[in-house]
Amino acid sequence: MDVVFFDLAKAFDKVSHKRLIQKLQKHGIGGRLKCVIESWLANRRQRACIKGVMSGWIRVLSGVPQGSVLGALLFLVYINDLDAGLINELLKFADDTKVFGKVTDGSDRESIQEDLNRLVNWADRWKMEFNVKKCKLIHFGREKVNFK
Repeated sequence: MDVVFFDLAKAFDKVSHKRLIQKLQKHGIGGRLKCVIESWLANRRQRACIKGVMSGWIRVLSGVPQGSVLGALLFLVYINDLDAGLINELLKFADDTKVFGKVTDGSDRESIQEDLNRLVNWADRWKMEFNVKKCKLIHFGREKVNFK
């Protein structure tokens, strides 16, 4: 069994508001509820304070507020289709993702690679990134499997 662990880099911060609204509409969320969510995301501003010195305010065009139930729910809606078209199994927990499958020959390894390629394509399409430094592959089994 091979398991590939992924971490979406700055995932909650990178959720595009415009693309999120598109996904909500695809899920049938419209009308007043969509307006409430758009309003909740709109007109957000932020600034930094370093050693008592404040920066200027800037508009926030992406990201969902962390620590809020609605922010976490909207993030889940945003990544809901992450596993679309995958051959192997995928588990998601917040911004952590695992793809896993049985590996007994080269074709099994190729199917996992195809899934990895699909995940990278999904991330590109939805303007997300995987934190490569936190991505790991673990093989579970009695023997190390080497394929040529």
